[in-house]
Amino acid sequence: MKILLIRLRQIGDVVFTTPAVHALRRQFPHAHLSYLVEPAAAPVVAHNPHLSQVIVAPRRSGLIGTLADLSLGRRLRRNDFDLVIDFHGGPRASLLAWLSGAPRRIGYDIPGRGWMYTDVVARPRELRPRHSVENQWDLLAPLGIGAPTPEGFPVEMLTGGDAEERVTRRLKAAGIAGQLIIVMHVSAGNPFRRWPVASFGEVAARLLADQSHRRIIVTSGPSEADAAARVVNDARLRLPALQQSHVEAWSDDFPLEDLRALSARAALYIGGDSGPMHVAATSDVPMVSLYGPTLPARSAPWRSHPERAVAVGVQDLACRPCDQRVCVTHDFRCLGRLEPAAVLAAAEFLLANERVH
Repeated sequence: MKILLIRLRQIGDVVFTTPAVHALRRQFPHAHLSYLVEPAAAPVVAHNPHLSQVIVAPRRSGLIGTLADLSLGRRLRRNDFDLVIDFHGGPRASLLAWLSGAPRRIGYDIPGRGWMYTDVVARPRELRPRHSVENQWDLLAPLGIGAPTPEGFPVEMLTGGDAEERVTRRLKAAGIAGQLIIVMHVSAGNPFRRWPVASFGEVAARLLADQSHRRIIVTSGPSEADAAARVVNDARLRLPALQQSHVEAWSDDFPLEDLRALSARAALYIGGDSGPMHVAATSDVPMVSLYGPTLPARSAPWRSHPERAVAVGVQDLACRPCDQRVCVTHDFRCLGRLEPAAVLAAAEFLLANERVH
């Protein structure tokens, strides 16, 4: 049996499909299981032990993109897939599912595109307080696969030896050996999910105050390298000279798989609800997750030991959650009003709990 899974676009959403990948492998142990993904999220599944093949489909615009997708569709059809599961449901994903020619195609019942599938699954349009892993798992119901649990099917991301070696070399070059590592990820895909630089800087400085055994590594995507540098500068201005080197930025040329490898070695991860946060969640690192327009009920770390993750957010906002298209208050208050003290308290709680264990 040959099965094709499709999940395009966002890193976090691909992470959220990995429990379903595991379940499919368990349900069909001898199947050839392929995953179609775009380049940014490809590292999430590149070393997944349950997959037989990863197909990377670059996203192109205009006529070139259309022709490339038609060519990809022909390639998929030649693979003679028996089953396609479209976890995305967007126009491109549904078209590729249809072009595959698979006799069975499972997807969401989306107006204008539901006809492209042989099995359609209802998906409410409103933002529900239900985890995204469960929402995507709904597509397995037609196959008779029961409900998931974080303990039985946690999110997964494995890294290759190269990532582990790169992180080891970088830690050694930075003189970090035997210290307690705190990863602070400061970038996000849109302004709704960006906590202010000064807030990150204050938390970093206070976590390092009188703690000579702690080191903070500030990470970001390449486009947010400036934000990472500003967080480091802000924190250093608050610290005595002897401790200023205890916080540094790792942002340029820092692949996603390296972030996963670094997170696995850290004593704490702090960051907003973004793809990198969900990558970190595939490790066992304790986490402080900052929630603005989104809800922990939808995107909290999906793994065993929930006590190792604390969600922090501003409560009682009538505009929360939102669709992240227009800020109705024009001030991004869902994160702007999140106090550093609340994040610091959650961080110290987790660090103290780790010492107890």
